[in-house]
Amino acid sequence: MSSYFNSLARDWDNNPITIERTKAISEELHKIIPVKNNQTALEFGAGTGSLSVALKDLFSEITLMDSSSEMVAVTNEKLFNLNIHHLLPIYFDLEKEEYSAKTFDLVFTQMSLHHVTDIEKMISKFYQLINSGGSIAIADLYKEDGSFHEGEFNGHFGFEPEELSKIMEKVGFKEISYKKCFEIIKPEGPNAGKPFPVFLMVAKK
Repeated sequence: MSSYFNSLARDWDNNPITIERTKAISEELHKIIPVKNNQTALEFGAGTGSLSVALKDLFSEITLMDSSSEMVAVTNEKLFNLNIHHLLPIYFDLEKEEYSAKTFDLVFTQMSLHHVTDIEKMISKFYQLINSGGSIAIADLYKEDGSFHEGEFNGHFGFEPEELSKIMEKVGFKEISYKKCFEIIKPEGPNAGKPFPVFLMVAKK
C-alpha cells in the first residue's frame, strides 16, 4: 500500500477533489475544535499534510504521521516552503508498530481508516494516544459498493457509521456523533457522476 501512495505523492495536491474535500473537512473541524493554549494533535495518514496545514493555527504542535515515505518527503518540502515549524511529519506505520513518543489532545484522520485492516485495533491505538478529555475526529466514506477505488483494493468499502460508533464505544470513546460533511463526485471513468458521501465522526475520551 505504501508503494501505491508513494507513486501518487508528487501529484496529490493537484487533485481538485482532494482539495475540496480537505477544505470541507477543515471547515467542520474549525467549528468544533476548541481554541486552547498549547494543545497538540496527531493526524494519522496525513498524506501531504494539507489538512494539518489548514488547522495549524489551532495547535501549538501537530504530528503528521504517514506510512508513505514519499508523502512525508512532499510534506517536509511543503512545510519548508511555507515556513511552518510546528507541524512535524514522521514516517511511521501505526498498523505495524506501537507509538509511544507522546500523546495528544486530538487525533484526526481523513480518508485513511478504510485502508486499515483491523479497525478495532487501530481505534484502540488512537484511544491510547489521546490525553484524558481529548477528542478524535474521523472523516471517511459511508458504506459503498466497492466501486470507489475502481480497481483492486484490499481495504474496507467505507463504513456504516452506526457500526463504527459501536466499535468506538467498545474501545472507550463517548459522546460519539457524526454527520455528512462532503460528497465525492467521480469526474470520469466507469463511475463518472456517481456520488460517494463522506462522514465526519467525532468523540471524546
